[in-house]
Amino acid sequence: MKAKWIIGIDEAGRGPLAGPVAVGVVKIPKGFDWKLVVGVGDSKKVSEENREAIFHRAKELRHHRQLDFAVAQVGSSVIDEKGIVFAINTAMARCINRLELNEGDCFIKLDGALRAPSQFSQETIIKGDDKEKVIGLASIVAKVTRDKYMKKIARQYFQYGFDVHKGYGTKLHRENIAKYGKCPIHRVSYCKDIKIL
Repeated sequence: MKAKWIIGIDEAGRGPLAGPVAVGVVKIPKGFDWKLVVGVGDSKKVSEENREAIFHRAKELRHHRQLDFAVAQVGSSVIDEKGIVFAINTAMARCINRLELNEGDCFIKLDGALRAPSQFSQETIIKGDDKEKVIGLASIVAKVTRDKYMKKIARQYFQYGFDVHKGYGTKLHRENIAKYGKCPIHRVSYCKDIKIL
């Protein structure tokens, strides 16, 4: 059977010292009109304001059944225990299940080093979030979802500034870990080189 659906997959939060990794999976019909959602690209190159506008637009299009998407997050304890690749693959599998993807009628495009389950027809594309809009949209829905989570949890762990750096290893974040120690959402395996004062 020819693919009826094109699927884009990307992750956000592979490298931070704290918080979950998020995977976004976007499902569009073949021949989708990208004029319906403007400004899609690599989430790191799109401003926060524009990312949120694109995310809102994607939700509208999902409501009208013109596309579908899912985001799943896997937390720091799993990343520490099983590794980042396991965590990403777990989140990806959850999204694939939620969207009820069928290997017979879809073709998956993934960013970077990502791989979908082997039964699916797929292509991994280096810098895919820049080159393929469907991967770019996956990166945006993943990043916006993760950023919202980090801003929300920042209220609970206010001394770390998660609302500013989203858990990435900025100078401020490293200084705060050294000063206050690690909190429950820190990835212990990623913080080994930080000496607690």
